[in-house]
Amino acid sequence: MNLDKYKLTPAKNNDTKLKTTIEKMNQKINACPPGACPLTVQLSFLQASRPQSCQKCTPCRNGMQVAESMLLKILEGFGTMQDYETLKSALITMVEGSDCAIGYETGQVLLDGLTLFADEYESHLTNGMCSGSVGQATPCETLCPAHVDVPGYIACIKEGRYDDAIKVIRKDNPFPTACAMICEHPCEERCRRQLIDSPINIRGLKKFAVDQVSADKVPTPPRAMDTGKKVAVIGGGPAGLTAAYFLSLMGHEITVYEEKKQLGGMLRYGIPNYRFPKDRLDEDIRAILNVGGINVLYESNVGSAEAIKDICDQFDAVYVAIGAHTGKKLRLEGIDSKGVVSAVDILRGIGDNEYPDFTGKKVAVIGGGNVAMDCARTALRANADEVSIVYRRRQDDMTALDSEIESAVAEGIELMTLMAPDHIEADEDGNCKALWVQPQMIGPVDKAGRPSPMKANKEPIRLPADLILVAVGQDIISAPFEEFGLPANRNCFTCDLTGKVDGMEGIYSGGDCVTGPSTVIKAIAAGKVAAYNINKYLGCVNTIPFDVEIPAAGADNRTSTGRVNITERLARERKHDFMHVENAMSYEEAMQESSRCLRCDQHGCSIMADGKVNPFHNK
Repeated sequence: MNLDKYKLTPAKNNDTKLKTTIEKMNQKINACPPGACPLTVQLSFLQASRPQSCQKCTPCRNGMQVAESMLLKILEGFGTMQDYETLKSALITMVEGSDCAIGYETGQVLLDGLTLFADEYESHLTNGMCSGSVGQATPCETLCPAHVDVPGYIACIKEGRYDDAIKVIRKDNPFPTACAMICEHPCEERCRRQLIDSPINIRGLKKFAVDQVSADKVPTPPRAMDTGKKVAVIGGGPAGLTAAYFLSLMGHEITVYEEKKQLGGMLRYGIPNYRFPKDRLDEDIRAILNVGGINVLYESNVGSAEAIKDICDQFDAVYVAIGAHTGKKLRLEGIDSKGVVSAVDILRGIGDNEYPDFTGKKVAVIGGGNVAMDCARTALRANADEVSIVYRRRQDDMTALDSEIESAVAEGIELMTLMAPDHIEADEDGNCKALWVQPQMIGPVDKAGRPSPMKANKEPIRLPADLILVAVGQDIISAPFEEFGLPANRNCFTCDLTGKVDGMEGIYSGGDCVTGPSTVIKAIAAGKVAAYNINKYLGCVNTIPFDVEIPAAGADNRTSTGRVNITERLARERKHDFMHVENAMSYEEAMQESSRCLRCDQHGCSIMADGKVNPFHNK
């Protein structure tokens, strides 16, 4: 009997040994800093692919060798158009002739890069170096849409200077509390700490700071001398209030037109109390209004072209930030039945403390985003007997945060994925009785990179439902503004990168009414950008004072340490009330987490910000 096959071969032994190296390679890729040269990243991808090739088929074996040689030459600054064409030809050969995905997928990624990074290739071929847009920067600060100095405020937290931490945040973002509670923290995506263990809990540390000192207790910068200029802000949500805050600090007189009874926009009228208590939102709003020079006109509906014209005539500049406050409707048989309600309407009522009572009802929520999760968890807290979320794609394809999905499931909400709404069954009086769903199967990836669902060869399923909440997106009431003359594409106003509305003098816009429904931090960033450009348009050159001294960077903490995650109240308790679900981070946890920061603002990133430092550039 041959027992050799039961022995561990050297190859398999090497695979075991390589596991740690491969894991470190993955960490390196995940921490790839923003601003990296796309060509160097493509070269690294190619070089990582070569060891995977079996070397059997010529297109893969020779193609990778030729492509690497040409790409290196271009990166070194000595490439010619002939080299570029040789590279392109090699990649096409890999795509069309390779026997397996190692060859043809590698070739396709690099071939796509020739188009995606055409400007960068041109710069290397013409000038022998990266374009001016390339230059590594601090990952967290760069990936934050508002470009908040994350290492700066973490350093302040580490020293116990919580009020200074809030001041550092507020230099770029006047909603420190809101972002501490509900920001989707894109700043953590490329955190360099994951080269050692895992990204720093940046949002958690921000929450710790505002839990120690409320934002309205931290003084705002002094307002500049009155400029005599007047600016109207239409919409008192995060984009509008951010613009109002910075413009007021610059000395302009601001009038905010707010349609609702209270300020806050979707922060108040789109996010339930258990995720973001409204008294905490009020802390940010009070701090903004404490700047002075901001007059708010509540329940002021600017709903006609005449009203908009009147505002434009009265003010030197206008910022339109009306958000996306109306729910999209489904084209579904029975959609007008009694008991079919827009998720936006439910959450809007809660914003004014009008809580629904769903006692004894079976509730179905249609959608897979954060709003769908909010509605489902709200229905549970409103005493519904059963709550189900119906989504036509897979759970992996849901746009809601993973943490929100996990929390919903933990509270007892059923996820019905790969189920497309088919029609709504109603009784003779028009009351909703059930939602019929058609099972789906997942199919090819669409242009947006998401696998598309398609009808499965299965029978429709009847889901009993007394109440159906539709959470399939929000829309913008743009018609009055379009009638006035603001250009729009699918209800979204069209602007340039400064926020200036195309073809409109002195009118700027930003937030969800420009991008479509998006994140709070992106709306804040839009308001900040517009404020500085409106200030420039008004002919003013002034700066907002900032007097916080950022602590110097010390030695890096290289000890691999677990990330401190914010915990939540027990699901069996929290699902019965609207109290805040998150527990506080302790002092010990905050100090440990803040000590993990590698201070990339001082070490390893910002020193390459001029885009000229590159080991491949010899010219």
